[in-house]
Amino acid sequence: MRYSEIMIRFGELSTKGKNKMRFINKLKKNIQDVLSIYPEVRVTADRDRAHVYLRGAQYEEVAESLKVIFGIQSFSPVYKVEKNVDALKAAVQEIMTGLYYDGMTFKISAKRSDHNFELDSRDLNFILGDAVYDVLPNIQAQMKQPDVNLQVEIRSEAAYISHETIKGAGGLPVGTAGKGMLMLSGGIDSPVAGYLALKRGVDIEAVHFASPPYTSPGALKKAEDLTRKLTRFGGNIQFIEVPFTEIQEEIKNKAPEAYLMTLTRRFMMRITDRIREERKGLVIINGESLGQVASQTMESMQAINAVTTTPVIRPVVTMDKLEIIDIAQAIDTFEISIQPFEDCCTIFAPDRPKTNPKIKNVEQYETRLDVEGLVERAVAGIMIREITPVEEAQDAVDQLIDDLL
Repeated sequence: MRYSEIMIRFGELSTKGKNKMRFINKLKKNIQDVLSIYPEVRVTADRDRAHVYLRGAQYEEVAESLKVIFGIQSFSPVYKVEKNVDALKAAVQEIMTGLYYDGMTFKISAKRSDHNFELDSRDLNFILGDAVYDVLPNIQAQMKQPDVNLQVEIRSEAAYISHETIKGAGGLPVGTAGKGMLMLSGGIDSPVAGYLALKRGVDIEAVHFASPPYTSPGALKKAEDLTRKLTRFGGNIQFIEVPFTEIQEEIKNKAPEAYLMTLTRRFMMRITDRIREERKGLVIINGESLGQVASQTMESMQAINAVTTTPVIRPVVTMDKLEIIDIAQAIDTFEISIQPFEDCCTIFAPDRPKTNPKIKNVEQYETRLDVEGLVERAVAGIMIREITPVEEAQDAVDQLIDDLL
């Protein structure tokens, strides 16, 4: 027998009361986006469950995609069976025979959503249990924690059988907590920060600063590839490329070397905040980890944050590097992050950056620069493109072809 659909159970959404359908509809949209690489698949959702109808798609591939979508508590692959007793008996016999091993225990859990069906749940449990004994006389029934809990549901259109429950990613559907601008470098930390924001329902847009010719096309592609990895968790992400060459050259030419990093980060924060305002975001998200580098001391964070009143969320701020690396490896961004391409934060990095910059000094050095003009020109020159799971899938196909050749 082949699976016909996947039944999805919701996680925290059960606590959302009157807002529950808004969360469910967003989760449905996210599932549709992530599964858009399987055009034959159809997704439906109601207050209790969502259903993914495979319609010929490979269950294993679809299941792998579902495992990482935030808002899903668990899911089960389901067999669709004709709604009559003989068909149900034959189906449970075939399924249990395929699963059986010596010493196995089992249980039948029938649910009759269609009350016009000829048998109630209790009678179904007995009749289908007897059918299993007919083909597997040595199997044992066990009501608490059996090896196999065969769940049978009688709906209006058909009967459905499942026996496996797969854990989902949990969290909240991406987009239910508002929009945030992720300051995405090419490093290890910022993709992890983006992942953790997605898990709490934040719809992220990735803001990446490029300084050609100092940063290469490879560095830009690296940031795009990291963004594609993040689409697995909730669907499409807007990638915003910011031209940053003029600003970095101006800072290098007109400011003391020790303050280059602080000034650079203040400009990045200003520009990200301006983009956030124009695109109706609520917060700025970055991958700063306290004390990891010179620009991530408390004094540096204070000096950089002083240019905005927008909340800045730092999901990895209390994690050490090994903790962040563990998450990066789990979400499959680590190998991309360690590719040897420089980003804007490293190309002009001073040998001895200021770890406790004074705001009054920073503001004095900024008087040498046309701050507003530089910010306006950078924002006017942004390029926006949508990164989708389809693109990620195509990249994987292209890479496979390259490997074969």
